[in-house]
Amino acid sequence: MVAKPLYGVLSDVLYIDGARRVPYISIGVLLQGLAWGSLAIFPGSREALPSLMGLALLSNLGASIAEVAQDALVAEYGLRYQMNGLQSYALMASAVGGILGNLLGGYCLLKTPPRILFLAFTAILSLQLTVSMSSKEESFGLPRIRETSLRKQFNDLMGVIQGDEVSQPLTWIIASIAMVPLLSGSVFCYQTQVLNLDPWVIGMSKVIGQLMLLCLTVVYDRYLKKTLPMRPLVHIVQLLYALSLLFDYILVKQINVTFGISNKAFVLCFSSVAEILAQFKILPFSVLLANMCPGGCEGSITSFLASALCLSSIVSGFAGVGMANAIGVTCNNYANLPAGILMQSLAAMLPLWFIHYVPMSEPGFEREGKRGLSKRSRKNRRVGRVVGQEIFAYRRERDAEAQT
Repeated sequence: MVAKPLYGVLSDVLYIDGARRVPYISIGVLLQGLAWGSLAIFPGSREALPSLMGLALLSNLGASIAEVAQDALVAEYGLRYQMNGLQSYALMASAVGGILGNLLGGYCLLKTPPRILFLAFTAILSLQLTVSMSSKEESFGLPRIRETSLRKQFNDLMGVIQGDEVSQPLTWIIASIAMVPLLSGSVFCYQTQVLNLDPWVIGMSKVIGQLMLLCLTVVYDRYLKKTLPMRPLVHIVQLLYALSLLFDYILVKQINVTFGISNKAFVLCFSSVAEILAQFKILPFSVLLANMCPGGCEGSITSFLASALCLSSIVSGFAGVGMANAIGVTCNNYANLPAGILMQSLAAMLPLWFIHYVPMSEPGFEREGKRGLSKRSRKNRRVGRVVGQEIFAYRRERDAEAQT
């Protein structure tokens, strides 16, 4: 988590064979393949805890590097070709992958031993590695930004995130996640230990959740981002998220059974609503920061956002565990779990008090360009208070390249 901004800065300033995105994706995939291949080939690695943790760490390291490079590539491509909201399509692809992966993985777990699954995953990673190594970054039509030093790149990063246009929405999204104590672990234990729900029910609820995320992202890309300003959209999503947390309250109090809805059907349809709303809420902020970052700083900005969101999720998880212990929720006693869920829902309402930190609209350069701003007005746009003329120079270069 802490190292993600470092990956982004390195991908921004250190070129490998003349490229700075695709090679880092290949490195990340390679590390993942080594980890999962070791789990498949060496049985002892799956049995000894130190080796298992080490390989899991290696896999997570590779996934982080590949994720940073992919996010930076999406942001850079969208800025180059003035495709505002390209992150929506990336989230759609991720949702489709989640649907297929959960369905296929759940089926294979019932039919094959873990070693076969590890081998299959290693084969998929090998295919991805082959594709990425055979791909040329020039095929994306991206310009080569001049190389800079690590110190300058860090200064540019700090200058961008210190500007009010970036720092305020970034503060809001981080705080809106961190201040909500996450009780998903306690609810999961209640579903499996008290309600005795089959694992496939919970797994299928994740699949249905990914399908809802896909549909919601399509609606956002086609309609919402064009008709609804960012602040009202985020306000509505946050309110719906706070209310959707009460689905767990309905389940624990068995209100659904009173209305003739079985626990299995209720979990399948409503268990993942809060989770997918929490994922969808991040999308407008990803688009915002991608539009605000200067050319050559895409990896640093996107990785900083990912790291900050990861940190806020960790804080939320620890807060949930602390609250569960404070109110006496244990594996043998769930009497106070409904009260904890109510407090969780109320905490999710608190970010609405400072929703003014979220801008009314996404100040993307593409939208301004379509309105026919003059060169002087584009030159005078301001994102950070520290980077100054260097950021403006990056933007002018990027706008000029996009018009050619």
